[in-house]
Amino acid sequence: MIEARGLTKRYGGKVAVDDLSFTVRPGVVTGFLGPNGAGKSTTMRMILGLDRPTRGTVLVDGRHYRDLASPARHVGALLESRAIHTGRSARDHLLALAHTHGIPRRRVEEVIDLVGLREVARKRAGGFSLGMGQRLGIASALLGDPGTLVLDEPVNGLDPEGVRWIRDLLRGLAAEGRTILLSSHLMSEMAMTATDLIVVGRGRLIQETTVEEFTRGASGNRVHVRSPQAAELAELAAREGATVTYSAALAGMGSTAAASGLEAARGSEADAIEVAGLPSERIGELARTYGIALYELTPRLASLEEAFMDITRDAVEFTTAAPATSEGTR
Repeated sequence: MIEARGLTKRYGGKVAVDDLSFTVRPGVVTGFLGPNGAGKSTTMRMILGLDRPTRGTVLVDGRHYRDLASPARHVGALLESRAIHTGRSARDHLLALAHTHGIPRRRVEEVIDLVGLREVARKRAGGFSLGMGQRLGIASALLGDPGTLVLDEPVNGLDPEGVRWIRDLLRGLAAEGRTILLSSHLMSEMAMTATDLIVVGRGRLIQETTVEEFTRGASGNRVHVRSPQAAELAELAAREGATVTYSAALAGMGSTAAASGLEAARGSEADAIEVAGLPSERIGELARTYGIALYELTPRLASLEEAFMDITRDAVEFTTAAPATSEGTR
């Protein structure tokens, strides 16, 4: 278990982490999310004793990292996959780590097989691709067979097979009761891997929740509806205060239903709408009352990416400018 309480880190006048408290519990994969500059890497470094908190504390299994007698056997970490001696082979790199931490040689061979580096184990790590470097970094993290893993962007550079492999590996390790903290910008992959979430922005905690609760909270009571009388149902829902969006197939629209939009819908053969702000039960009642046939009535959860973008909108430190229009560049 990882426990952070009031964790704060200042660099001069800049606050990188601000009074951050959270718990990473064993038995599940916990995703660590936040925009660039949110303080994720600094937090991970403080967990591992690489940075000293200005204030607050962070414990691994009830102890500071610096107090662990054999850290590699308690915590495995991947913060920078390229933190290797480029002139050494993958096996020699792992052997050096094993010797330092009193880990038997047989464990080196086990992790080489586990991460799929057997065929390149004797090659110099400096010539590795980004994906192979990631696998070596993961092997280093797993070397001590630790109960806790702290991984920063572990799927970076991996091919689809490798991404699926690391997903299954982390789920399997969590099922064994291990504590896993995983940071990644790949929201689709995080949604399939993590159970719990810690979301931060500008160094502060935004939410500590589960993936399911996080996406449900951002869904805004949205319902996907298909009906041969979609335009009529959309008008009824709009009268009830709902926001209705037509699918791209419906006259190429994607805007909130208005009078002109409803007129366009009536002349279209498309049958799909999305209703926000009205529960599916009420939509079904409207359909029954007005004799409207329903093909589909499905509550729609926001994707993890949609939920993340929505909740961190005000916490983004680095934003990109909107692309200039042709008129704006003249």
